[in-house]
Parts: sequence; C-alpha cells; structure tokens
Amino acid sequence: MKSITNEQSDHVEMRFLEGVRNRCPKDSRVLKALGDLYTRTGELEKGLDVDRNLVRMCPKEPEVWYNLGCSHALVGEKEEAFEALSRAVELGYSDRDWMSRDNDLRSIRKDPRFRLLLQQLRD
Repeated sequence: MKSITNEQSDHVEMRFLEGVRNRCPKDSRVLKALGDLYTRTGELEKGLDVDRNLVRMCPKEPEVWYNLGCSHALVGEKEEAFEALSRAVELGYSDRDWMSRDNDLRSIRKDPRFRLLLQQLRD
C-alpha cells in the first residue's frame, strides 16, 4: 500500500475546496481555507486573489486584511502589504508577537514601517 505525502494531500484538499468554492462562492470559510492552502503550496498569486476577494466579502475582519498584507509581501508588493497591514491594525489586529515572527512578512521586516506597525501594536 502506498502512503500519501503531505504535498499530495494538500493538492487533494485543494481540488476538493475548489469544487466547494464553485458551488458556494460566497462562503468565506471555504475561501479562507483555500487561500491558506494556495499560500502553503506556493501558489502565491492564487492566494493573493483569494485574499482580495475576502477583503471585499469581509471588509471589517482584521485577520482577513492581515492575510492580504502577507500575500502582498510574499509576491513582493511592499506598498500594498503595508496598506493592508495598517488596515488590519486599524480594525483591531493585535497579535504583535505573531506579526514580528511571521515568515510571510520576511521581505518587509527590515523596512522602518514594519517597526512602526509593531510599535502601534505595543501602544
């Protein structure tokens, strides 16, 4: 019997969730799970597209804006990343510890604006 790898499992789950999304396109829970899978499997543009849809669907959820900021950072769009992260903080995102070590934000961590965001979370 052959065992399934994590990568194969992710792709099976992704195909399943894509089917569910096609049947229930306004279900934010499905989109959140699918966006996470896209990012985890390196399909960053697809993850970014999902996150853009989620901020339109859930404009007051800070975590959705945070994830959009992460997606922008992952594809090298620094300005957009800071805009989304700032919006997340304005809406109440408060996990300073996670933001300071989140690998998705590695590309913007040395930018002075990143330290300002962390300082906002401390205050």
